[in-house]
Amino acid sequence: MDGSSGLELRHLRCLVAIVDTGSFTDAAIELGVSQASVSRTLLALERTLGVRLLHRTSRTVTPTTAGVEVLARARHMLADADELVRQATTGHTRLRIGHAWSAMGRHTAEFQRRWRDRYPDVALHLIRHNTPTGGLAEGLCDMAVIRTAIDTRRYAHALVGHERRYVALASDDPWARRRGIRLSEIRERTLVVDRRTGTTTLDLWPEGVRPDVEYIQDVDDWLAAIATGRCVGITPQSTATQYRRDGIAYRLLRDTEPVPVHLIWPQQSPHPATHAAVALLADLYREDARSPRA
Repeated sequence: MDGSSGLELRHLRCLVAIVDTGSFTDAAIELGVSQASVSRTLLALERTLGVRLLHRTSRTVTPTTAGVEVLARARHMLADADELVRQATTGHTRLRIGHAWSAMGRHTAEFQRRWRDRYPDVALHLIRHNTPTGGLAEGLCDMAVIRTAIDTRRYAHALVGHERRYVALASDDPWARRRGIRLSEIRERTLVVDRRTGTTTLDLWPEGVRPDVEYIQDVDDWLAAIATGRCVGITPQSTATQYRRDGIAYRLLRDTEPVPVHLIWPQQSPHPATHAAVALLADLYREDARSPRA
């Protein structure tokens, strides 16, 4: 059954409708066409396949031996076609945004609320995946929030805002009594870093005055190491918002540039709602920058 055979899904739907309803008349009603159209469509299918598919009497319609086999294949093909349509449709009515650690930070809830109000027909799903692209490279999302370097050869991107850096430390650490920490002071401590998705690298310090480092693989491991008091961490403001935990305190890190926040998406075939998401998140970061608390 190659493309030159003339086989079409409407032929298969017609066959299934005739068998399931038990008559040409009822099949025509189900398909919304005339009885003559049903007869012509079935005849076209039989000619295409070169076999008779149905036994017809004045009272019954039953599949032939070949018809039973074709009918089973037809049901599978129609189910696959319906699933393809469902997935394609769902792709436009669902937007999945990935992130490695902390989504949109303190903008997360407001982003979700405004999205629901403005685009009620496009369901929003936030997906956490601890990879450099927040699950985009793995096909788990349609776009992702990224605070690290971007592969611009593979992904389109938009800068939506910036976040200040914070020091994460145990709540009983002496530094927790202070409002801010200087970058140069961190070299006295052991720094815990997520080498896969973290925003902190030793390039923040000149060579020769860099802190000792302990590497981990996930935000939960990062928090656990900090809570012991043996390490401190450096992270964007979004982490401080999303991961407020007993035993952990966050203090502003002074003397550093803020962390850029990007949305990234595939160069080819972006989701139709991509630019709506970019505009909304950029608006939230702009509002935040104008706010006195920023």
